[in-house]
Amino acid sequence: MPRTTTTTLPVPQPGWTPVTETSKAILTDTRTVHLPDGAAVTLVRFHAGTYRLDFHLGSSDPPGASTAATALDGDAVSVAERPRLIAAFNGGFKTDTGSGGVEADGHVFVPLVTGDASLVVDANGAARVGVWGQGLPAPGEHVVSVRQNLTPLISNGVLSPQIGNVAAWGAELYGVTNTARSAIGTDPSGNLVYAASMGALPVDLATALSDAGVTNAMELDINPYWIQGDVAAHPGGPLQAAIPGQQRPADTYLAGWTRDFFAVLAR
Repeated sequence: MPRTTTTTLPVPQPGWTPVTETSKAILTDTRTVHLPDGAAVTLVRFHAGTYRLDFHLGSSDPPGASTAATALDGDAVSVAERPRLIAAFNGGFKTDTGSGGVEADGHVFVPLVTGDASLVVDANGAARVGVWGQGLPAPGEHVVSVRQNLTPLISNGVLSPQIGNVAAWGAELYGVTNTARSAIGTDPSGNLVYAASMGALPVDLATALSDAGVTNAMELDINPYWIQGDVAAHPGGPLQAAIPGQQRPADTYLAGWTRDFFAVLAR
């Protein structure tokens, strides 16, 4: 008799909706968390071992990026990256705010600050969030890119003691405290989780991430013009806006952008 073969398809985790899939794995999934204050935070999770993170520099920020950037970290997703592209999302505050350092492909554009929250990318494209100088970098770790922004939103599972001080998390447009905000974090399994909302407080981001198991997180950019999260249904597929109400079109990072951002590629 011929041998019967079966294919085991990936099983979604309860509470999460798969977005990017292959026949073998769920690469990206999402969930929306509704907070008591009325905020709705969208989480986009990139599963450990399935992605590679590439840090891109904007055409005008950080200063000097346009002349120093390589083809892979310039102000647009490169031709080489596009066949494996599954997502892209915004970086941190403008560098002239003094919110932290920036390093890309080993080139330091803004000096790194000990004690600042940091998203680090190693030579293999794996990423994690932590505190620079406190476990980052690990001994022998080959870090190639670092994006810092303020102090940690969550550190070792504990929300920042400044979480209720909205002024500590950036200047809002027109004094609207529940403005558009974004954040990035990692959980103990090594998954990378992007969080964003077009109207939220810092505590909303931190609570949504913490409820999803994230133990280390940092705020990224804020205010409506800068929040940008896009996801594809399959590697190389068209990007779709992931954050309800975001202002920029989903192909912004394909065309080129003035600010730094991250491209997420399938391995």
